[in-house]
Amino acid sequence: MGAIHLTKGGFENRIAKIEDLAKEWHFLGDKPALIDFYASWCGPCQRLSPIIDEVAEELQGKVDIYKVNVDEEEALSKLFKVRSIPTLVYIPMGELPIVQSGGKTKAELMDLIRTNLLK
Repeated sequence: MGAIHLTKGGFENRIAKIEDLAKEWHFLGDKPALIDFYASWCGPCQRLSPIIDEVAEELQGKVDIYKVNVDEEEALSKLFKVRSIPTLVYIPMGELPIVQSGGKTKAELMDLIRTNLLK
């Protein structure tokens, strides 16, 4: 199945209500999540995309993995202060999101997921 593409509506159903984020972080998911902020014209994003999809397949049922196109969902990009792409947002259960910029190899990504989400 791969990663799920998120729109603002999907974000509000699966991640958090945007209007509530001004007060506090309240994650709606039932398992940890990873969001890949990308653009179709971005070379590093294009290299990361198949890795994200592969990891989504491997971790299905353990981690929800999403993609957000920064050109189509500017409001979501602003929420996480995405300044460069790709940017990955790790959302552990019961903790604040962790934002990291830059491409990753599959091994690096899996290590970061184990460290930040599957602890």
